[in-house]
Amino acid sequence: MGEAWIFILIILIFSAIFHEYAHGFAAYTLGDPTAKNMGRLTLNPIPHIDPFFTILLPAMMIIMPGINFIIGGAKPVPVNPLNLKGKHDHLKVALSGPASNIALAILFGLCIRFIPLIREDESLFLAFGAVVFVNLLLAVFNLLPIPPLDGSYLLFTLFPGISRQVKMFFSQYGFFILLGALILFAPFIFTIILTIINLLFNAITGISFLNFFNLLG
Repeated sequence: MGEAWIFILIILIFSAIFHEYAHGFAAYTLGDPTAKNMGRLTLNPIPHIDPFFTILLPAMMIIMPGINFIIGGAKPVPVNPLNLKGKHDHLKVALSGPASNIALAILFGLCIRFIPLIREDESLFLAFGAVVFVNLLLAVFNLLPIPPLDGSYLLFTLFPGISRQVKMFFSQYGFFILLGALILFAPFIFTIILTIINLLFNAITGISFLNFFNLLG
């Protein structure tokens, strides 16, 4: 991978940290100070580094054949559900992470759409487009309905009839299911993710996602 992908990796790390900070901040505003008390309510990257999501998963994306982009994340922020009193507070905390990434993508994407200099300067377009791309990637990836990803909370909320035993099974083994899915079906999964990103990128920036992706080399 070239220099552009190294830049993408740096944006990915800081965007993932912002994602986890959003979880902690949402939990704190809803009455759970666990993340704050454990030093996780911070934008300092060190407390958020996770061996798998921050190091191993991006490395896998680099070496896997047929995968020409990177995905990763930060250490999940601790949340004590006993401190969350509202019926859907846990879901609000879960969705705050993807929402923060979507907000960043919209902010930088609108800059591309409405500031001509960014669209006309290739370096600026690459930088702003990278922020949009990475944050859309994090948002869409984290909405996959597999624990420990945020989408699992949405799944359990939309389908309350799912038995407690099934929830416990997915909560306990979801990490391994996710890892297996990424190993066995990575091209298929990321084709779907990239299709969604393509639609969102085009809608937010008004610029073809393919134009940006071709700049990455």
